[in-house]
Amino acid sequence: CCISAGGIFESIESGPSGPEELAFKFALNTINRNRTLLPNTTLTYDIQRINVFDSFEASRKACEQLSLGVAAIFGPSHSSSANAVQSISNALGVPHIQTRWKHQVSDNRDSYYVSLYPDFSSLSRAILDLVHFFRWRMVTVVYDDSTGLIRLQELIKAPSRYNIRLKIRQLSADTKDAKPLLKEMKKAKEFHVIFDCSHVMAAWILKQALSMGMVTEYYHYIFTTLDLFALDMEPYRFSGVNMTGFRILNTESPQVSSIIEKWSMERLQAPPKPDSGLLDGFMTTDAALMYDAVHVVAVAVQQSPQITVSSLQCNRHKPWRFGGRFISFIKEASWDGLTGRILFNKTNGLRTDFDLDVISLKENGLEKIGTWDPPRRLNMSENHKSKVTNITDSLSNKSLRVSTILEEPYVMFKKSDKPLYGNDRFEGFCVDLLRELSGILGFRYEIRLVEDGRYGAFEESTGQWSGMVRELMDHKADLAVAPLTITYVREKVIDFSKPFMTLGISILYRKPNGTNPGVFSFLNPLSPDIWMYILLACLGVSCVLFVIARFSPYEWYNPHPCNPESDVLENNFTLLNSFWFGVGALMRQGSELMPKALSTRIVGGIWWFFTLIIISSYTANLAAFLTVERMESPIDSADDLAKQTKILYGVVEDGATMTFFKVLQASSIRCSSQIPASALGVQNIGGIFIVLAAGLVLSLFVAVGEVLYKSKQNAQIEKVPDTNTRYCSFTSLSDKHYTTLVSISISPHLHQSFDHCIPNIVFITNNASYSILHVACQTFQTYLHNTGPFTSSDM
Repeated sequence: CCISAGGIFESIESGPSGPEELAFKFALNTINRNRTLLPNTTLTYDIQRINVFDSFEASRKACEQLSLGVAAIFGPSHSSSANAVQSISNALGVPHIQTRWKHQVSDNRDSYYVSLYPDFSSLSRAILDLVHFFRWRMVTVVYDDSTGLIRLQELIKAPSRYNIRLKIRQLSADTKDAKPLLKEMKKAKEFHVIFDCSHVMAAWILKQALSMGMVTEYYHYIFTTLDLFALDMEPYRFSGVNMTGFRILNTESPQVSSIIEKWSMERLQAPPKPDSGLLDGFMTTDAALMYDAVHVVAVAVQQSPQITVSSLQCNRHKPWRFGGRFISFIKEASWDGLTGRILFNKTNGLRTDFDLDVISLKENGLEKIGTWDPPRRLNMSENHKSKVTNITDSLSNKSLRVSTILEEPYVMFKKSDKPLYGNDRFEGFCVDLLRELSGILGFRYEIRLVEDGRYGAFEESTGQWSGMVRELMDHKADLAVAPLTITYVREKVIDFSKPFMTLGISILYRKPNGTNPGVFSFLNPLSPDIWMYILLACLGVSCVLFVIARFSPYEWYNPHPCNPESDVLENNFTLLNSFWFGVGALMRQGSELMPKALSTRIVGGIWWFFTLIIISSYTANLAAFLTVERMESPIDSADDLAKQTKILYGVVEDGATMTFFKVLQASSIRCSSQIPASALGVQNIGGIFIVLAAGLVLSLFVAVGEVLYKSKQNAQIEKVPDTNTRYCSFTSLSDKHYTTLVSISISPHLHQSFDHCIPNIVFITNNASYSILHVACQTFQTYLHNTGPFTSSDM
């Protein structure tokens, strides 16, 4: 009997057949020639070609094949066309066989879908295991279409679970020019890259990376395509680049090798593709999967001999009655094919159990370095585990570019009468050391002077390194041999050898001579402004004290206490005495002058408080000046040099010493004993002047209150309605610019005490006035004594 199979493949109009179509025919012909699998059954096929991404055409071709009667449909490969064919297969109950990865968006428990391509969730875990094995901490993922993010979902989730920094980039879909993207990656120093693309695009990427100098031992590429072995690796074998990928073809099996060899012999008859970067006639993974897919269907046909194929119409929606049983046989089938053991998940039809070979580029080509399978995960070979990926472990027969800087006695120009070239131009300790290392490790080297003549420092303004460090980071040099200091910031971007010489920072200086204090050095604790303000304050307080003492009646006293009837009054606070009072308080010596009135006492108290603060501040700052001068010592360390500004010093530009002083000056906290004492200014003790001014204003208000109170007390004017009341008024002008009008009311019953009243209240102006008033008072007292109280008629 005959059973027909349908194949729908994308191809360019009038173009050659693709590898999947050729593998489909090759597998059917092999089964028909080898009758061990289906001895009594002949497999026929119907092949339809469609344009890429033409889902309508794919549906129409699928209906045509179903009307002819096919047991299964193979292809197409692209997702849009495959989804259209799959929907028809599900409706009519015909198995749909897929050999490329396709994202499943729905539950396929009842679908007639089977995929031989490895489940990409498992393949994504394989890539993640490889990243862990290489101990990558910074990874760049490059993908060519949006489905790449779905395929690599396990890797994309890695940063949240592992200490991995992930950067994702997308290739341009319209062009094969990857140079702009590679240029950005080179500028960003992205050395660990995962490419999710087809093997055709991978060949273009490698060619462009080679032209940009990105195929060196510093770069490590992982390709997710399973066809890395189909690329021509001849241009990259001796470049030192690290290139890793996976392979599902079981090339170690003799039977598989025999089938691949037959396939290659037929493919070599096709015209070669120059400059494609691919090996001509080599069986790709898609072709091998299609070959295995045909054999799996043949195994299912063998296990279900009683099925019959009938014509189906898409417009009738009548499914194939044997379709459910036939798809069950396919999912239960087991076959050792070109891509290893083939087993399906009976629920969704995906291939979750498979074996992968981990391959890596060596000088002899791609070699197997390990295996990966879902149960046991990554298993690397012992030979590869013992090898460290550091390039310094394989320096034999390598040519290294050595960067250095002129610094005696490490690297110097050799003096010679003859012109010198190459490494012979230099001599010194580093040159001799490099010569010895070359003899021990077996590498060749070329000495180059650093372009900018700097050791290397990080410039915050540009965010870039300079000097030899920059050349090492940009891979302009492979090695730097120079008196380069090992620092923490440098170790974060470059690797150092073990230190064998430590010099540290040495300072040579002349011991400073002691300085003798000047004549007016006692003025240093306070600034000139403060001294001027103190003098003005002393003069101002003296003047205010003089005025208030004159103004206040309580500061006048009888200079003859033995003569209580004396009418002469004096005031101690003359202008000179007031100034002497202020100077005595400022010098903490005091004076014999004591204020009596409340207003003058307020002035004195405020002035004493002012002088207390000033003298205390002066004493404290004077002690600081004397202590700092006595404790001043020469520089004992580099820290002392960085924490001072008097001594000028210089360092090598962009060197470790320059960076040390920059960081030290920015982060140091200077103690008070290490900072030269500075004179106190207005900003330090200016508040005491405000307190003094406020006290003087308060004393003025109190003085005015005293005058008003005393005047009211002395001027006791009483209006008496009795007709017997008599009045006697005296007016006296003081020689102290003091004017007093005294009015006395005399009642008839007070005339006995009137003789004591006048001497106590009359101010005497001069001797003549005193005599006149004395006579008048005696005459008036005699008259009162002789005549008695007088009436209004006597006036």
